[in-house]
Parts: sequence; C-alpha cells; structure tokens
Amino acid sequence: MASILVIDDEKSIRNTLKDVLEYEHYTVDTAEDGFHALDLLKENQYDVVLCDIKMPKMDGIEVLDKIMENPGDTQVIMISGHGNIDTAVEAIKKGAFDFIEKPPDMNRLLITIRNALDKSSLITETRVLKKKISKKYEIVGESPAIRKVKSLIDKVAPTEARVLITGANGTGKELVAHQLHEKSNRASAPFVEVNCAAIPSELIESELFGHEKGSFTSAYKQRKGKFEQAQGGTLFLDEIGDMSLSAQAKVLRALQENKISRVGSDKDIPVDVRVIAATNKDLMEEIKKNNFREDLYHRISVIIIHVPSLNERLEDIPILTGYFSEMICSEYGMPVKTFTDDAISELQKINWTGNIREFRNVIERLIILCNNTITGEDVKAYAHPIFK
Repeated sequence: MASILVIDDEKSIRNTLKDVLEYEHYTVDTAEDGFHALDLLKENQYDVVLCDIKMPKMDGIEVLDKIMENPGDTQVIMISGHGNIDTAVEAIKKGAFDFIEKPPDMNRLLITIRNALDKSSLITETRVLKKKISKKYEIVGESPAIRKVKSLIDKVAPTEARVLITGANGTGKELVAHQLHEKSNRASAPFVEVNCAAIPSELIESELFGHEKGSFTSAYKQRKGKFEQAQGGTLFLDEIGDMSLSAQAKVLRALQENKISRVGSDKDIPVDVRVIAATNKDLMEEIKKNNFREDLYHRISVIIIHVPSLNERLEDIPILTGYFSEMICSEYGMPVKTFTDDAISELQKINWTGNIREFRNVIERLIILCNNTITGEDVKAYAHPIFK
C-alpha cells in the first residue's frame, strides 16, 4: 500500500485530502508546516508528498529543496492557490513531479498520484535491475591473483587505454571487460561485444564495419557495424586471436585513424570507441606463425590483464561456492543450500580444466541432485557429469 504525506497549513484541506486518499486505500500522514513534515520524512519513507507552496513557517519550495537533497523514490507534487507559471516552472526545475492549483480537481489529483507512483516504481525496478546486472558481472574472490586483477581494473578503467585480456576459456575474461566499461567514463554509453571466433571470416568485416546495400549478395539494406553501434562507448573484441588477417588490417586502421568505412563504401565514418580485446591464445606465438599482426598486437595491448585459472586461485572456492549457491538457489526459487567443510575440500581437489564455467555447472548439478546440506560424498558422487 502506497504511503502519502500531505503538507498544508490549512487544517480543512489536510483533512479533506486525507479522507479522499484513505478512501482510495492509501496510507496518509499529515503535517501543518515544513518543519513537522521534515521530521516525519526523517522517520518514514513516503512514496508521494503533496506539498502546499505557501506556508508561513517554511514555504513549499524550501521543503522541496530539502527532499531533493536525498529524494530516494519519493515523488513530490506541489499544490498552491497562489500559483503562477513562474512558480510552477521553478518547482518542476527543482525536481517536483507536477504542480496542481487549489482547489485541486480530485480526479486530476488522483491520476497525478498514480502517475507519480508509476514513476517511483519504475525508478525502483531500474535500481534493482542495475544491481542484478552489476551482480551478474561481479568478479568474486579475494585470492592474491584475483585481487591483482581487481586492482588493475580500478587503475585502468577511468583511462582511455586499450586493454588486452588474456586467460584460458571460462576464466571470466568477459567479466573483466564489463568491469572496465562499468567503471569507465563511458559507462552510460553502449557496451558492444563481438565474438570473433563465432563469426565466419567472410562476414567478420561486415559485422565490425557494417555494409552498404548491394555490397554483396545478401546485403539487402544498409547496416551499421559494431564500431558504429559502440559509438561513445566500449567495443569488446572477444577471441580476437581468431580474427582474419584482412579484418585485422581494417581494425588497425580504425584504431590508428579513429574512422572506419563500411563494406562497399569508400566514405570514411569517424568513430569514438574504446577497444578492449580478449584472447585465450598466445598472440606472440600467433605472430610468429603469421596468424596475427604484430602492429595490431601493440595497438591493443597498452595494458595486459591476465585472468588466472581457477586452479591458480583454489583459495577462492569457498567464496565462489557460497556465491553460486545463493545465485542458483534464487534462480530456482529454493532455500539456499549449504556446503560442508569436507565438500569444500573435495571441490578444491578437482582439476578445473573448464575453470569458473565448469565450476558453476558443478555447483548447479549438486544443488539440483543433493539435499539441503551438501557433503564431500555428494561432491565425489556428482561432481563429474558421468555419475559414479
């Protein structure tokens, strides 16, 4: 049930609004002046505040200013019998949701309150979603190896330096890329990911740089590439070691000149993107084999962040176990399951060739197949996909 605070120095108006709003099933508190209202706001969280602009002890604009210092999800609707356009504009500029003249039309007031509550709900949902997204890309662990990675991210993210992320499959290179973006000055702009290994070599240039209509058989319309889609933000080139040499040459030009041209066009298009690349290959070896351009390597590897394998950070397994147990049980809508000390010990004995990706699968399997308390015997029985 939504809660509303009514602030007005006229008792009759306070009581009328309280009666109407309680009839509509809102929880309502009232205050006769700004000082009393601020005391109530310190003690309670309100979804909507209805505030009179003209009050003797503290006017409504002052109350609005105080609320806007820490608004949370609270929406403020200003009400006045002495209002004019300038007052309304000032109130809206300072953060009020709407401005209504006295005597208020009750139908309009109720619609405005519902709209304000919708906005408040949207703000709350957005905040929850952002937390979920942030948690999804959280780097979990406190081992020296992972602390080094986190420290490098904090130092490098605010800069424009290009970063090459290295490490085996399943170690979490994508998480590092997301963290670099989220902690950068480009966080509000797009994060665009390209898996170079998943795109056929004949299509990679079109994927990265776009194409003009008719530039090849299936090019039925003009298409923007990933560089243009990431304008102002971050372009993550995952598995860059699998990129064709011709595409590498065009990426090098884009990094050197900050411009690209679509397939089938000679027109240059300026681009402003930060490129982060990742690979599970030894690029120096690929250079020796003439599979990767050395000049491109030096362009993308201003900073190199190596993500350790799970076998290099076994001390993080207790933290990772708790993290994935909570996440997976939440996804399945079940109480969080606990792992005994001997279960953790057994998990630390496993050779994690698939790294974090494999580890998460094992934790999910154990949660599905075992009781609320998961033991070392359970790990021995079910850790391998072919059960003993």
